[in-house]
Amino acid sequence: MADMDGSRAFVKDVKRLVIKVGTAVVTRNDGRLALGRFGALCEQLKELNSQGYEVILVTSGAVGLGRQRLRYRKLVNSSFADLQKPQVELDGKACAAVGQNSLMALYDTLFNELDVSSAQLLVTDSDFRDKDFRKQLNVTVRSLLSLKVIPIFNENDAVSTRKAPYEDSSGIFWDNDSLAALLALELKADLLVLLSDVEGLYSGPPSDPKSKLIHTYVKEKHRHEITFGDKSRVGRGGMTAKVKAAVNAAYAGIPVVITSGYAAKNIIKVLQGQRIGTLFHQDAHFWEPTKEVSAREMAVAARERSRRLQALSSQERKKILLDIADALEANEKLITIENEADVAAAQEAGYEKSLISRLALKPGKISNLAKSIRVLANMEDPIGRILKKTQLADGLILEKTSSPLGVLLIVFESRPDALVQVITEAIPDTIGGQVIGLVTSREEISDLLKLDDVIDLVIPRGSNKLVSQIKSSTKIPVLGHADGICHVYVDKSADLDMAKRIVLDAKTDYPAACNAMETLLVHKDLVHIGALNELIVDLRVEGVNLYGGPRASSLLNIPQAHSFHHEYNSMACTVEIVDDVAAAIDHIHHHGSAHTDCIITEDQEIAEVFLHQVDSAAVFHNASTRFCDGARFGLGAEVGISTSRIHARGPVGVEGLLTTKWILKGSGQVVDGDKGVMYIHKDIPIDS
Repeated sequence: MADMDGSRAFVKDVKRLVIKVGTAVVTRNDGRLALGRFGALCEQLKELNSQGYEVILVTSGAVGLGRQRLRYRKLVNSSFADLQKPQVELDGKACAAVGQNSLMALYDTLFNELDVSSAQLLVTDSDFRDKDFRKQLNVTVRSLLSLKVIPIFNENDAVSTRKAPYEDSSGIFWDNDSLAALLALELKADLLVLLSDVEGLYSGPPSDPKSKLIHTYVKEKHRHEITFGDKSRVGRGGMTAKVKAAVNAAYAGIPVVITSGYAAKNIIKVLQGQRIGTLFHQDAHFWEPTKEVSAREMAVAARERSRRLQALSSQERKKILLDIADALEANEKLITIENEADVAAAQEAGYEKSLISRLALKPGKISNLAKSIRVLANMEDPIGRILKKTQLADGLILEKTSSPLGVLLIVFESRPDALVQVITEAIPDTIGGQVIGLVTSREEISDLLKLDDVIDLVIPRGSNKLVSQIKSSTKIPVLGHADGICHVYVDKSADLDMAKRIVLDAKTDYPAACNAMETLLVHKDLVHIGALNELIVDLRVEGVNLYGGPRASSLLNIPQAHSFHHEYNSMACTVEIVDDVAAAIDHIHHHGSAHTDCIITEDQEIAEVFLHQVDSAAVFHNASTRFCDGARFGLGAEVGISTSRIHARGPVGVEGLLTTKWILKGSGQVVDGDKGVMYIHKDIPIDS
């Protein structure tokens, strides 16, 4: 796996795995079954089963489901007088008996739909004291697995001899977490996955913003540092029980991963070697550094490694870029699979469509990215170029040269981190992968934004909300744009067929892009000849939702836009009618974001007025706003689009990431109050 974490390499040898799903995963807050998560779990198990994995499931949820059903039945059968009496808590064993029947019925139904067979095995603590039982258990499970049947285990709470099964932790196992660990050892599993309602083990309660996810549990390091939160809202022990079971299994030789049962395909991601959840392994102390790398240490390491890059020759830097391009193409399939899983997880989590759209990698995106990197590699080396050469005095030559800007902090709102991992693997050891650091938590980003003495530029890539938050949270210069409110103005002299093509492309080619059209301005004369209606019909046919300004909404009978300064990032746009080019320019200056604005006209004089008077980063004539892109501009690679009035504006490529260095070459001159120097300040040819 290209993006496999080194400590997760053991998953390549996994054949048999035990998966434990907790009550909090299979039920909702109201106690009812979470059918969506239930179905997604069964689909994952089906996929693993078909891939040849031997899957053993340990499931909770019977008692909770039984309690919910018995409460309902009791309510239905109670008189009004009965309901006024103090309610006695339902017997837990009765709840277990009723709920187990319902739970297995659901598993059976879902697996049948997926053409998978399952089997129920109920066990108690006392069973495992019997050697003959344990021997027969192994024989039965081996037989089921050979038939590709998924064994489903649960503790038989209905007949358990423990007096208080939710409190009594004596015995061989005491809850389904410890049962799962016991089964993993007894059945010689290669991996145990404990599914929780959080991402994994945190340094403190997950609800505490200061808590951080622990990717690899090191017993010697973490056992005294972790503060546990509340127990599970419905299960027996919550994270404390899971950690205890995980430690016992791991130090007996069974790797364990605690991860979220809420996210899509997390079990599959674990088996792909992805660094998700918390890993427990008997060799963990060899992998994980005892000291966490702080944000400052990461940034300082990036600066140090960047200086190593600068010391390389142009050809050596070129080779690194070409290796990165090759690595991206070689791993395109893996990156795409990971991206599809990320998109599915985002959809399940209910993220905004525009955010999901930016997260998704379109077909051909990786190959286009690799192509852009190769273009960049084959460009003239931008570092160390002499930009200006001046003879200050006799024998005293001053050179103005190009130099890297420094350490960049690029904050992605929704991008797959697999890309970063593939890229770092292509960096030679002489430079070190630390030249690129990857953080994934908000706390770490907050720490990085404070490092104005180490980080030189922040480039946020995402929504206007993200950009605005970052600008207000750091002293470091920020290159970006808060909004992408792009206009297309159709003048009265426009070629209508051309206008239709440009308007449709600007809006529908990629609606979530910052260079997509958000407002269509149309000259008033086009209303009378029917041209406006033709434009509107074409947009509607493509599925664009239309909102109007005061003039357009009443004329076209469309809803009025709540604001002209609005970025839809979707198949929607605002339409308004203007008197002339001056009114269009005025509208853009009042309501635009200085990103990209376009005029469609056959009148060259009108076009020149628009091009020179619109104060935006990019201004186009008879061309779609979607052309405002670093790759399309031939910049090799785009790191962002800036609407700020700084050194870099519009699409920013490598040139925008450069600053200058002054190099002075003398022959022993000293200032000495300028008494011994005759300044001539003569420009001389750069190549001299």
